[in-house]
Amino acid sequence: MGADTTGTRDRHRRPADAGMANRAGASTITIEKTIAEIVRARPARSRVFEELGIDYCCGGKRSLAEACRARGLAPAAVLARLSAADAARDELAPDPVAMTLPELCDHIRDAHHGYLRDEFPRLDFMTRKVAATHGDREPRLLEVRRVFEALYAMIASHTREEDERIFPAIRALGSGGGDRAAARALAVTLAKMESEHDAASAALERLETLTDHHTPPDWACNTFRALYDGLARLQKNMRLHTHKENNVLFPRVLSMGGAA
Repeated sequence: MGADTTGTRDRHRRPADAGMANRAGASTITIEKTIAEIVRARPARSRVFEELGIDYCCGGKRSLAEACRARGLAPAAVLARLSAADAARDELAPDPVAMTLPELCDHIRDAHHGYLRDEFPRLDFMTRKVAATHGDREPRLLEVRRVFEALYAMIASHTREEDERIFPAIRALGSGGGDRAAARALAVTLAKMESEHDAASAALERLETLTDHHTPPDWACNTFRALYDGLARLQKNMRLHTHKENNVLFPRVLSMGGAA
């Protein structure tokens, strides 16, 4: 086991008083705050952004005002929905900000990479079957299949690199087995991971468009309907997954190397 002493854990976990201050200030949302900051403070807010079609993962660096403008939404109405979500938020939702680096790596591996390993083969079978069976009647299914195949290949390679190389290095940093130079050495690799997140997000958005926002036609069979439901769930999981890496995990690693 790594030398995860109490002192080391304290350096990489948010201090208790800072965490309380963050929670106390989290109830105040302004349109100048970035989407990433808003979700980082209370992860349950991601549900509001999902319902409104606002990207909180790869698009998390935009301010709330910019995101509302891009979607044609009234900022006051969005703020009201966020406040309502805060009042009824799920206190049991995992909080990535409160986790140590090793804990966060384990959480992403189990909650997201594990899900992808199980779900991608299932969706691979369904996209192939539905495109072959119904592609003549709905030609867009052929492109759904092509886009999905490329996404599957990319994500399989991406998660394997994280699980086998990147996360072990980050765990070592969080357990006192690394230094600033080791953190800085990860900067180029993390930039590559973020670029791949952008590509995955674009592919998922293309699938959403091709499937009419995951809405099957009236004549669709049960496999067809299950496919669209699966693609919707995949997009939701990937958004939360990407947020945890782009806006929580990676910035913490970079800050340890003085790169953020």
